[in-house]
Amino acid sequence: MSNTLPHIENSSLTVYYPPAGDYIRFEDDTHYEKMVREWALSTTKETKKTFWYKGKSYQREVTIAGYESFGLTAEFHTLVIEFQDGNLSCIFPARLKEMQQASFVRANDTNSEVETSAAPKSSTPKTKKEKSSSEAAIKKAAPKKEKPAKIDLPEEKVHFTAHVKQFALTYNHFNEENDEVVIFENVTIHQEPPINVDYAWASHSKTLKKHELSIGQHLEFDGKIAYRKLPKGKDVEDESLISDVTVGYKLNNPSKITKM
Repeated sequence: MSNTLPHIENSSLTVYYPPAGDYIRFEDDTHYEKMVREWALSTTKETKKTFWYKGKSYQREVTIAGYESFGLTAEFHTLVIEFQDGNLSCIFPARLKEMQQASFVRANDTNSEVETSAAPKSSTPKTKKEKSSSEAAIKKAAPKKEKPAKIDLPEEKVHFTAHVKQFALTYNHFNEENDEVVIFENVTIHQEPPINVDYAWASHSKTLKKHELSIGQHLEFDGKIAYRKLPKGKDVEDESLISDVTVGYKLNNPSKITKM
């Protein structure tokens, strides 16, 4: 169960992506209401003033302090949310909208109570037959996980925004060596409607290296995306270079890269 901690911030739990500089603040309540409806964050007559920000094992109330605009015609927006202790962080409108849903669960959230409730402890050792019956009962009691719907990815080159999450190594079966890659998070494909992908990876090519990327940077770029799971590096001594998440999408030929 998530803990509601609206007044207490803990940097070890929350990763902030503060705005790079000045951002657009709302002129008045009318401007705020117009933008909130444009982002589809409120569909009722009474415009919401606070929203939930959900982490791995907690949720906190935030407000929207303003937004950043980007793209060739400034048609894309990044929200600037404010936590109750004053911390600011950037987030995409679609991502914040997802967090308002009761069904929203962050990656790595697990429920370990199924086994406890289905099979109470006993001081008497169980026989092999009893163990099998108990295990079968647990499997029956455990809710079935629904497979996420497969995303219909665009085949053509499109516009992306993303954050740099990690630099890692992946094992290349062709040359039997580890190659350098960049792992991105909060990846958004800007089309109509936008598509959000938790994680994607790209080869740390000369094009990317010349931009001297760093962890936490917010980028926009053009490129293609495809289904391709990231193989983890082989015999990697530095654990920081091993991906700590499952990445199922690859970004190809990134170009027109802009740091935000």
